[in-house]
Amino acid sequence: MTRHLPRFPFLANARRLLLFVFLMTLLVPVPKSWGTEADAYLKAQIGQMLMIGFRGLEVDQNSPVVQDIRSGRIGGGILFDYDVALRSQDRNIATPEQLAALVADLHAASPDTPLFVAIDQEGGRVNRLKERYGFPPSVSQGWLGQKDDPRLTADFAHRTAKTLSAMGINVNLAPVVDVNVNPDNPIIGKLERSFSADPLRVAAHAEAVISAHQVAGVLTALKHFPGHGSSTQDSHLGFTDVTRTWSEMELEPYRQILRSVGADMIMTAHVFNARLDPNWPATLSAPTLQGLLRDKMGYQGVIISDDMQMQAITDHYDLETALEQTILAGTDVIIFGNNLVHDTAIAQKAGQIILELVRKGRIPASRIQESHARIMHLKSRLAARGDLDCRLCDHY
Repeated sequence: MTRHLPRFPFLANARRLLLFVFLMTLLVPVPKSWGTEADAYLKAQIGQMLMIGFRGLEVDQNSPVVQDIRSGRIGGGILFDYDVALRSQDRNIATPEQLAALVADLHAASPDTPLFVAIDQEGGRVNRLKERYGFPPSVSQGWLGQKDDPRLTADFAHRTAKTLSAMGINVNLAPVVDVNVNPDNPIIGKLERSFSADPLRVAAHAEAVISAHQVAGVLTALKHFPGHGSSTQDSHLGFTDVTRTWSEMELEPYRQILRSVGADMIMTAHVFNARLDPNWPATLSAPTLQGLLRDKMGYQGVIISDDMQMQAITDHYDLETALEQTILAGTDVIIFGNNLVHDTAIAQKAGQIILELVRKGRIPASRIQESHARIMHLKSRLAARGDLDCRLCDHY
């Protein structure tokens, strides 16, 4: 029998929720070396918005990522098994024992505030925890969609979620809810990352994935909003325009999931769709994220960007413009994977740029506070789940 985690009844009352989030914000470390008290507090809030990739199979007190965590410059890290920039297998993952120790050291660097530790563990081709490293085998979402048995999907998802939980990884950047409109899509369809061309089938299997992760205490992120399945290009490599191929049908999995199991996070797509916004790609688009996702579809949770170092962004926008636009659009957590390119100072650079944008009035401080409240609410759920995870996993 499937047993699901309670929906955190101690957070159900709105007043108690606001009080809890406020108390959580007080736990954010405020480094004394950061100038004025106001700037220090704002920097701590900005730091929670940044999720950064890093190099190394192990870390110590001198590692840049540990220094970023301890100083409050980042609120999360993202793991990879392959270093694209170096074309090397030597990145973050070698064995289960090594990975568990690495993640434990990351968490230890943030004793007062839960740290997001994220990974793309979709299964199939997008699979960081491979069999050759000693992890259980996985299958693609496309294969599961063809089988069309949500119980089978739930079984594989439970195995994945339990593995992630055992490693200390608390965010899986999955499931993909892109509809397989274009089977020849180079980054979705051809890689078997979509469950189906049927949006209702996509939703049903994604719900099974989300529910299995909820039981294990692992957060999930639906991707890629508002839909990448109809594209003919790969946004990792450059400008991706879906204006002529996208349809409203690609929103249906999100609508179904938000009405059923809900979403911890929703990840943006770096796709341009002039029908939604004639000026900006989705990740930088207020009409898409605030107007469509939040205002029209009613989603009030965490929005997380796709990797801001993908060429769909970096080929067309400088770092300041990209950061200003994605925050104004409604993004809460901003990913710099540090894998396509690598910059050990990216957290410090991004944080300083965002701070200056707030100082100049180009980003309202209230906008940072909104993101911070959403992030801390989600992290409070991680803390609440912690004591129950293993017991509930055993009864799945």
